Amino acid sequence: MKKTLAIRHVHFEDCGTLGDVLLERGFEIEYVEAGLNSLSGLDAVTPDLLIGLGGPISVYESDLYPFINDELDLFRRRIAAKKPVIGICLGAQMLAHALGAKVYPGKAKEIGWKPLGLTTEGEKSPVSHLAASNTSMLHWHGDTFDLPEGATLLASTDITKNQIYSYGDFLLAFQCHPELKRANIESWLIGHASEIATSKVTTVNTIRNDTARYGNALETSGRKCFEEWLAGAGL
Repeated sequence: MKKTLAIRHVHFEDCGTLGDVLLERGFEIEYVEAGLNSLSGLDAVTPDLLIGLGGPISVYESDLYPFINDELDLFRRRIAAKKPVIGICLGAQMLAHALGAKVYPGKAKEIGWKPLGLTTEGEKSPVSHLAASNTSMLHWHGDTFDLPEGATLLASTDITKNQIYSYGDFLLAFQCHPELKRANIESWLIGHASEIATSKVTTVNTIRNDTARYGNALETSGRKCFEEWLAGAGL
């Protein structure tokens, strides 16, 4: 059985539809809970796929969350081996930093639903399934990052230029959340209640209503994106 190792930072931000696709393709998914399980001794090479998931902390807060250094080391070892790896939200920021790019606060918080603008390269990639003509996209972040040297930008928004990027044919990273399952949004609204209330960017009801409107299309498009990329990566 093929194996996926997924680094999870908060329990409700799991693999979502990506997890469904992996299970259908015969993968076993093992979640490692950052901050609870040790990351320093993890095998970076043997798993068929490594995933870094989202969370509300920042890559540059390793003084507060020491496990970040171990997680970055894990991703650096994975990248050096050129083995398939996917990053989502915090995971995408971790991968960018592991590739030598700077991670820092964005010009504004981006929380809620908004379509992506694809680059020419994005239109030719599995990310094409996430085009605005197919789906809107859930965003939930305050940080951003410089595009790593050698990476290819695939999608942007007006607030965040570096939304989706690839690196070689083995790494795909999303600042946004193509993995969201519509039925799970209530856990996000509860888990991120304080951030929603203090950000003044959106409201609980706005996110809930927009998820009802756009969630099914994102599930369909996200699955297609993941399926195509996994096939291209030989998985």
